[in-house]
Amino acid sequence: MKFGVFDHMDRALVPLGRQYEERLQLIAAYDAAGFHAYHLAEHHATPLGMSPSPSVFLAAVAQRTKRLRFGPLVYTLSLHHPLRIIEEVCMLDQMSGGRFELGVGRGISPHEVRFFGVEPAEAPEIYREAYAVIVQGLTERRVDFAGKHFTFHDVPIVMEPVQKPHPPLWYGVARPELVDWPARNRFNIITNTTARMARDITDRYHREYAAAGNDPGVTPLLGMGRYVIVAENDSDAYEIARRAYRRWYESFILLWDKHGGHPPFANYPPTYEEVAENGYGFAGSPATVRDALLRQVQEAGINYLVCRFAFGDLSLKESMRSLNLFTREVMPALAWLG
Repeated sequence: MKFGVFDHMDRALVPLGRQYEERLQLIAAYDAAGFHAYHLAEHHATPLGMSPSPSVFLAAVAQRTKRLRFGPLVYTLSLHHPLRIIEEVCMLDQMSGGRFELGVGRGISPHEVRFFGVEPAEAPEIYREAYAVIVQGLTERRVDFAGKHFTFHDVPIVMEPVQKPHPPLWYGVARPELVDWPARNRFNIITNTTARMARDITDRYHREYAAAGNDPGVTPLLGMGRYVIVAENDSDAYEIARRAYRRWYESFILLWDKHGGHPPFANYPPTYEEVAENGYGFAGSPATVRDALLRQVQEAGINYLVCRFAFGDLSLKESMRSLNLFTREVMPALAWLG
C-alpha cells in the first residue's frame, strides 16, 4: 500500500500568499513522512482552485521536496496548448530529478471551460487530440499531427523528460464502465466513489489490464480518495471536519449555484454528516480512523490511498496535527495492505 495526497487548493481564510506558503510547509511534511505523491487539481474562476496554473505551484513543490512525487490531477487539456504542456512537463520532470506524475483530463466543469471560449461538447475531442500530441512530444523528437483542433508539421522538440518513455500517467475514474481505456493504456487511476463501487472499478481494471496483454507483474496504482481528519478524540475531529467541509463545499458548489445544474460524476454531498455516512471521509481519533480505513481499503481492493488533509478553513496547525497522527498511528497499520 502506498499513500498519496490530493489537494484542490480551495480558498482558505488566510491571505492567499500565506496560504501558498503554509501549503508548501505542509507538502514538505508529506515528503518527510514518506508519502508517495502530491496531486494538485486545476480549476478556474472559482474559489475551489487557487492554483489555476498547476505548473507554477508545482515548480515550488519541486524545490521544497526531495523524494515526494507530484503532478496535476489533472491538467485540463481542453484549455491548454499541447506544445506548452510538453515543455512544462519536461521542465518539471527535469527540475525534480524525475519525480513528475502526469494527470490528464478534459475538464469536469462546463462553466469553467466556457470561460475560455471552449464549448463543453467539444472538450472531449480537444482532450483526445491534445493527449495524442503530448504523448508524441514526450517520446519523440518531432511532432507531426493533423486533427480538427490541432495541426503540427515537423515541430522540433528540444526538451525531454527524465523518465522514459514519459512520466507516469494518471486518470480520474467515476464509474466502472469508464475504466477500460485507462486500464488498457496502463494509467494509474484515482476514484472518489464508495468502497463498494471502488471494488467494481478495481476488479474491472484488472480484467481489462490483463486482456490488453499488459505485464501482470507490474500493477499500476489504483487509488481511492478520502477526507481525513485525525485528532486526539472523535468529537474534536468530527467538529473540525464539519466546519472545514462546510467551507470547502461552499467553494465547490459556487459556480453550479450561479449557473445552474449539478456536477456530473462528483460524489460530494452538501454536509459532512453525509460524507461520513457514505464513507467518503473519516474524522476521529487515530484508532477510529485506522479501523475504518482498514475495512474500506480491503473492501475497495486498492493499492493507493489518497488523503485530503487540507481543505476548507483548516488551519496549518490542524492539518499538521492530523498528518502527524495519521503518519504515526494509522499509516503503519495500513502499509501491509494492497
